[in-house]
Amino acid sequence: MKPVAENKKHRVPILSTQGFSALKFLSPTLVIFITFVLVPVFFSFILSFHKWNMFSAARSFVGLSNYSRLFRDPEFWQVLKNTLVYTLGTVPLNMGFSLAVAVLLDRRIFGKKWVRTAFFAPVVISPVAAAVIWRWMYDPNFGLFNYFLGWFRLGPVNWLNDPRSAMFALILMGVWKSFGVNMVLFSAGLQGIPESYYEAAEIDGAGKWTRFWRITVPLLSPTTFFILVMSMIGSFQVFDTVWVLTSGGPLGSTKVMVFYIYEHAFKFFEMGYASAVAYVLFAMLAFLALIQVKAMKSSVLDAT
Repeated sequence: MKPVAENKKHRVPILSTQGFSALKFLSPTLVIFITFVLVPVFFSFILSFHKWNMFSAARSFVGLSNYSRLFRDPEFWQVLKNTLVYTLGTVPLNMGFSLAVAVLLDRRIFGKKWVRTAFFAPVVISPVAAAVIWRWMYDPNFGLFNYFLGWFRLGPVNWLNDPRSAMFALILMGVWKSFGVNMVLFSAGLQGIPESYYEAAEIDGAGKWTRFWRITVPLLSPTTFFILVMSMIGSFQVFDTVWVLTSGGPLGSTKVMVFYIYEHAFKFFEMGYASAVAYVLFAMLAFLALIQVKAMKSSVLDAT
């Protein structure tokens, strides 16, 4: 038997011929990543301590005044509240529906591939194009939703122009738009669960619900954790559907964080303040993700 040290994989030094060859193949991606990701990230961080209108070469250093202004702005807290409402509306509904459909499609049913493709179709549609379609569906005069409500002698509802219904309209479209990708991820996780576990539980007399809660849910915890984190990040970064459907209205009831950043950056030309808001958003997402990792780490490790 060879010593353990001799069984380690050979690592190619970065300065060797093979290392230089690898860097040559990776260089286009590295150049794009550095130019369009790293440089803007560092530039916006520096910019968050300055006041700049984007049209002048001169930037005035203001220290932490952009951050202090942010926390003193009542509109910021309203925008944060709207973002949390959107997140709490889309993420649980999306995960619940996508898991239920994934479990149903995991069985042997006729046309399963076609049904799965139909559910996944909204994911590949352009968000702007999908928002334009839903805007017509929400039309108070001849929209599809009010047409269905008319069957029950309800409505019409002014979906996008009423502060009481505008956020619900955004949540409904958000669930529809990202439903398919979560369904596919849950389906992949279900296929990784050995069938022998269910057979053994069925022999022991466990019913369908017992098998679902005692086998499916625990063994899907790594997939559930991944979907939860990614869905939360995506809901905090929603912009295009808000911009097309409501433009933050009515009365600011649907103005979310990224739209708030866009508004101050490209409407009011307050690039420094917009950069500060962007970094506060990044800090909140990192903090929430860290909490989720701490809360679910033990359960994920137990399941795996």
